[in-house]
Amino acid sequence: MLEFWQAALSQPLAQNAVLAALLVSVACGVVGSYVVVRRITYIAAGVAHCVLGGMGAARYLQTVYGWTAFHPIYGAMIAALGAAAIIGWVSLYSKEREDSAISAMWSMGMAAGVLFIYITPGYTGDLMGYLFGNILLVTRHHLYFLLGLDVIILLLAVRWYDEFQAVCFDEEFARTRNINAGFFYILLLGLTALTVVALSMIVGIVLVIALLTLPAALSGRFAGSLMQMMAWASGLCALFCFAGLTLSYKPDLPAGPTIILIAGAAYFSAAVFSLIRHKLQHQGAKKKSARPNR
Repeated sequence: MLEFWQAALSQPLAQNAVLAALLVSVACGVVGSYVVVRRITYIAAGVAHCVLGGMGAARYLQTVYGWTAFHPIYGAMIAALGAAAIIGWVSLYSKEREDSAISAMWSMGMAAGVLFIYITPGYTGDLMGYLFGNILLVTRHHLYFLLGLDVIILLLAVRWYDEFQAVCFDEEFARTRNINAGFFYILLLGLTALTVVALSMIVGIVLVIALLTLPAALSGRFAGSLMQMMAWASGLCALFCFAGLTLSYKPDLPAGPTIILIAGAAYFSAAVFSLIRHKLQHQGAKKKSARPNR
């Protein structure tokens, strides 16, 4: 079971996987907490599925027009930020139903990605790999992207911690305090979009929402503040990634789905434990109230 950690001592790919897990956990913990508290998981899912369209377009431009410097990650960033901006604008200013706009962006992004993959000549299997990710294939280029993303997220989260907290917990209160709720909401969607791109390299587009939300939702059960929730969520995300890498390496299983299964099992185990504890406390309170007063 420790084969992965033995490989991490000597193999660069395994070392990159460990670093990627640590770096992505920071972004996941901070932004995931905002997503869970603000209840915008469905929006994050819509943005995630638009990523494939950007990646497909980037690979098409690389192959057909020779834009070799235009890496699929850049296409993913443009698509994710564009989708976040459109969904945010619809949510704030348009009379259209938000869920309808999200569904349209979701389906159009995936459809565009499939079409670009189909019309791109040559090998495009690596693009399909982004659907399920592969943390063991993370490169130094990806690590620099993750490090830059962490720096941006932490700087913004520290600089505007109170504003983000107000917008996530009580938007009306934020407006009464002269906080530009619309601006910070769009900014939050932008950070979510970038985090989705980062997580898609680890667990893929299909499973990205699970890793974005499960650690934060689990940490919310015992954290006393938003800051504690972020810290716990980052630690849990790293723990789930390390556990998934450890369990999947020897039997040669996909790391991304293994990570998500571990995270899901931890979340539902905590939910069941909480339910059992609540029932036991309720039964204990009933027995205590039923005792005759002496």
